[in-house]
Amino acid sequence: MRLTQEQQAILDGAKGETMAKVMKTLVMYGETFGAEEMVALTGEHNHLVTSFGLKALGPVYDLMDQLIEAGAVSGQTFSMDPRPIDPKVPANFLQKFIFKKFMYSRQDFYEGQLEKLGLMDKDAFTCACYLDQVGNKPKKGDILSWAESSAVVYANSVLGARCNRNSGIMDLMGSIVGFVPKFGLLTDEGRKATWVVKIETTKKPEAQLLGSAIGMKVMEDVPYIVGLDKWLGTELDEAACTYLKDFGAATASNGAVGLYHIANLTPEAKELGDSLVVEGAKEYIIDDAELKRVMDNYPMIWKDANATPKLCFMGCPHMSLQQLKDWTDRVEEGLKAAGNKRVVIPTVFTAPPAVLKEFEKTEYAARLKATGVITSYICPLMYMNNPLCAKMPVITSSNKLRTYTTARYYTDDEILVQITKGGK
Repeated sequence: MRLTQEQQAILDGAKGETMAKVMKTLVMYGETFGAEEMVALTGEHNHLVTSFGLKALGPVYDLMDQLIEAGAVSGQTFSMDPRPIDPKVPANFLQKFIFKKFMYSRQDFYEGQLEKLGLMDKDAFTCACYLDQVGNKPKKGDILSWAESSAVVYANSVLGARCNRNSGIMDLMGSIVGFVPKFGLLTDEGRKATWVVKIETTKKPEAQLLGSAIGMKVMEDVPYIVGLDKWLGTELDEAACTYLKDFGAATASNGAVGLYHIANLTPEAKELGDSLVVEGAKEYIIDDAELKRVMDNYPMIWKDANATPKLCFMGCPHMSLQQLKDWTDRVEEGLKAAGNKRVVIPTVFTAPPAVLKEFEKTEYAARLKATGVITSYICPLMYMNNPLCAKMPVITSSNKLRTYTTARYYTDDEILVQITKGGK
């Protein structure tokens, strides 16, 4: 790898042994993927994926201590993925005991380390750091060192920033030295589409279901999606961005997509059109029957397929302010139609702390609370990692949560019926 004089000096120890080790780690990482040079980070903030004080992560805490002691802290302030626990979320005594004693017992200690390393503020914990209220929204062309898959795909696709799907801790390494190896989605060639996906549905496809179908088909490749602008329009307004937030998370978790282009909508597709598509690109047609086939083939991993749901999680990735408002209206309407006053299944809507603070300032907050819905900053995935929680019949409209846990997927409309009326 060709290094600049500044980069070589860091590798040679000009900024100390610890910084040299960090640079060496990044050089080895880049060489593994064929990178020939390093590029400077340009985003104002970083975002880190490892947000949980898991008892088993002792080596991580030792590493953090070494970095702090050596003054090798992040060159950028950063936000984090969501916290793993929240007392507001229903859990029985044994579940709480496992959370506190066997799983996330180092959470407070770890958050203290993060503050010393460059945490933006004590409430900067969310997987949707790019939402306006959070304050970590990269600009087009920014070079990032992120790892959270749903945030990476959003930054690349909707914002036009450039970021590889890095691993946890590697995201911090890049931010500490201010450089990342140039390969993959940081290159023009790596951002070319090798799939053309044609949307031929008769109605607006469910974001999470469409993302799942595309992710499972193209895996880590870049798709160029044609026909979705019919349903989303040609401007990245709030409605389109909200849809793409959830759509992208499903492509990244059900597959490994780090970037997608949508004809006539996303920045690079608007600018470059189908010149983004490589010669000989594969084709995938998605119609109503294909979406039904995908959903019908999701595995049933509940021990009792007919079990009554004990909990519903909405917001993986975290919900936006507008989603909280829209769902308040939907829940109220659903309850009125069902003749109920409160949700019939314990239901948790998750969102960033900063979004929840803004939501509390609106008249929607009291209305939603009256329906029995709980709002939380928690990471549903981290909650479901508790083996006792994993045994519960939990429902969700998140294809990411379905993929990584035992939660069962339903569309938004199906979720609404279940939480307001009950039944299947």
